[in-house]
Amino acid sequence: MLSRLHIRDFVIVDALELELGPGMTVLTGETGAGKSILVDALGLALGDRADASVVRAGAERAEIAAAFDVRDVQPAGAWLEERGLAGDDECLLRRVIGRDGRSRAFVNGSPVPLQTLQQLAEHLVDIHGQHAHQSLLHRGQQRDLLDAYAGHKALVTTVADAFQAWRAVEAEHAASAAAAADRAARLDLVQYLVSELDGLALAEAEVPALEEEQRRLANAGRLQEEASRLVGLLYEDDPSLEAGLARAASALDGLSRLDGRLQPACGLLEGALIQLKEAAGSLRDYLQDVDLDPARLEAVDRRLSAIQDLARKHRVRPEALPDRRRELENELALLRGTEVMLSGLEAEAGRLRGLYVDAARRLGSQRRKAAQALAAAVTERLKSLGMGGGTFGVTVEALDETHAGAYGLDRVEFLVSASAGQSSAPLAKVASGGELSRISLAIQVATAGLTAIPTLVFDEVDVGIGGGVAEIVGRLLRGLGQKRQVLCVTHLPQVASQGDHHLLVEKTTDTEGVRTRIRAITGGERVQEIARMAGGVEITPQTLAHAKEMIRRGRPAG
Repeated sequence: MLSRLHIRDFVIVDALELELGPGMTVLTGETGAGKSILVDALGLALGDRADASVVRAGAERAEIAAAFDVRDVQPAGAWLEERGLAGDDECLLRRVIGRDGRSRAFVNGSPVPLQTLQQLAEHLVDIHGQHAHQSLLHRGQQRDLLDAYAGHKALVTTVADAFQAWRAVEAEHAASAAAAADRAARLDLVQYLVSELDGLALAEAEVPALEEEQRRLANAGRLQEEASRLVGLLYEDDPSLEAGLARAASALDGLSRLDGRLQPACGLLEGALIQLKEAAGSLRDYLQDVDLDPARLEAVDRRLSAIQDLARKHRVRPEALPDRRRELENELALLRGTEVMLSGLEAEAGRLRGLYVDAARRLGSQRRKAAQALAAAVTERLKSLGMGGGTFGVTVEALDETHAGAYGLDRVEFLVSASAGQSSAPLAKVASGGELSRISLAIQVATAGLTAIPTLVFDEVDVGIGGGVAEIVGRLLRGLGQKRQVLCVTHLPQVASQGDHHLLVEKTTDTEGVRTRIRAITGGERVQEIARMAGGVEITPQTLAHAKEMIRRGRPAG
């Protein structure tokens, strides 16, 4: 609830500090005293548009600060937490309007855009009367009130969740479908690249084997010539290495007979002679296999050239082409799987759409039933508020799926006929401010306790009524005050006498200009004010007695 209101240099208020409590608080005062200034200032603190005209003459800026106790206001607390603006148990809204017309807004000391302030205000205060804060004029608020009255919160949540789930899958499908052309082109390319690599049929380790074969074929003549020369050097020439090594071995064998210490060297020479003979034999065998084969060399060159061309195309080393093919094969599987996924998303979106439509239609059916009950309840209240011929209606229009939203597939609108014979019209188009205030009051009473807004402000809700109807209005406001905080600007003693708290608005004039002040009154001062409201300029013992009686019948502030 609203606990404190601080106003400085606003219109004709230089400085004002108010402490506000629970229950019903009434504001009264002489005509022209500025009773609506508090409502106007509160509206600015809640995000109403402002200009330089609200700054008191001679001041540089106007400042309004409103403190709210949000311990029991869960929606407001959650909203603040979500945006990192939460304080302790109090929420402080502050608005500063400069002489240049520019304004700044703050929530718990943090600067915020005006739109953010307005969003928070929707959880804190509802102002009824001829002012901008008329939430009942908005179809969304009308729909929410009907849903709260019907008590089908679980179904409302089901519809909202179903809508979000449907839209999420639909958006995913749309994004996937939008990329379908690119995906198809990529699929064609990858299929071609895989088929090209398949046509190459490159085996593992084939590249180094081909490179080795190419080197051998390209140097076959030199290999043959050098191998033949080495066979001669080792074994066939005169002298040959084999003949020389044999003589050395024979000589060393003779010496080892004279000195046994030469025996190891003799063994090494004999072993070398054996290896030399084996090497010569191996070279002879090699010479039989070496053949000049230009056709094979050309074939190997072509094969390597094809491999290298594809390697350059894929920007990998030739020996990495098998790995590259496996990568493309995996991508191909993913691309083909995406086509299956797209089909699956389309089916899932259709399934979720069906769930949403079914839940939304059920919600619409329940809304239509609740609409009749709410219309009857509000119409009954209108009769007691001096609108005996007035009727209240609630239309629930079923919409097609192009209007689907988290709220369902219905357009809810409040309709009013202010008097018998008058056709019903949307609540937002009701011309009379007094009628609109009483209609709003009737709706609030009928739906009391169904919304989470803790503070209700009624500005001149009693315009155009009097007598017994005025007393009924006071009782209704007092009843609302038992459930939520109620602030009421009134000119009727029948209403003012039933408040839990009474604030008096006074206008003074001195050498520095005109000022308005607001102060709490109790006891005799309150009796005097009720008497003034009831009896006019001359207050007689009879009007004082009548004022005391009205306060007694109501609920005294203290």
